[in-house]
Amino acid sequence: MNDRQDIAPDSTAARVALWRALHVELDPPPHVMEDEIGLQLLAPGEDWRHRGDMDPRFTRPFRASIVARARFVEDLVVEQAGRGLTQYVILGAGLDSFAQRRPEIASRLRVFEIDRPGPQAWKRQRLVELGFGMPDWLRFVPVDFGAGQGWRGGLATAGFDDSKPAIVVSTGLSMYLTRDANAATLREVAALAPGSTLAMTFLLPLERADPELRPALEMAEKGARAGGTPFLSFFTPAELVALAHQSGFGEARHVSAADLTRRYFADRTDGLRPPNNAEELLVAKT
Repeated sequence: MNDRQDIAPDSTAARVALWRALHVELDPPPHVMEDEIGLQLLAPGEDWRHRGDMDPRFTRPFRASIVARARFVEDLVVEQAGRGLTQYVILGAGLDSFAQRRPEIASRLRVFEIDRPGPQAWKRQRLVELGFGMPDWLRFVPVDFGAGQGWRGGLATAGFDDSKPAIVVSTGLSMYLTRDANAATLREVAALAPGSTLAMTFLLPLERADPELRPALEMAEKGARAGGTPFLSFFTPAELVALAHQSGFGEARHVSAADLTRRYFADRTDGLRPPNNAEELLVAKT
């Protein structure tokens, strides 16, 4: 891997950020989420919308899924903050923009973004260049998940308080980790202070996806493998809920695409919705 690849955002993180921007540009309001911060950070050339992975029809179900999961997580964080929670941990943060878009909430928390050192340094520089800055309540924690590095030690160094509960979020990460690594993450979060919450996305086995989406998912899987970041883990909802209980969580529930559709897309007349049985969510509490 060359130096540029080491410091640039992961291609997956960049794609997700651009899909979030496409939701604002292509889909009629009301928007599930309005997020063009990632687009500002990336500052791609004017032709970025003509990339194959930005095709409006191809991206439609994916961008619906991406903004639905992001909105669900954000609502959960806001709800927990309203109950007095003060620590928010983002695993594999990528181009997450919560701190920049919702400073009125984020500034009441200590936000810990965990990601690979190179892309994280790139993001820090871009935030400064764009005038967002690095407020004291936003802490960057460099960790290389792919190299098997643990994240709890880095959190402590960054000022995390083990005696207080936290909300930990992992979106778009579990499929790139082995089952053992996912189980280890579940155990680590389950060991946090009582009252802590985990929100984690997971990819269902590809054969369970909506038939019209399955070819695109299979293409994405092949592309990930060719790019050196293969999909390593798939879970059924029952498997992951059971694993969460085995890992020490007192409560665990599956949040399906249908749940997200009812919550965020029910009044839409354009048919936009996240696909069933593709990437869905686990919410677990200590």
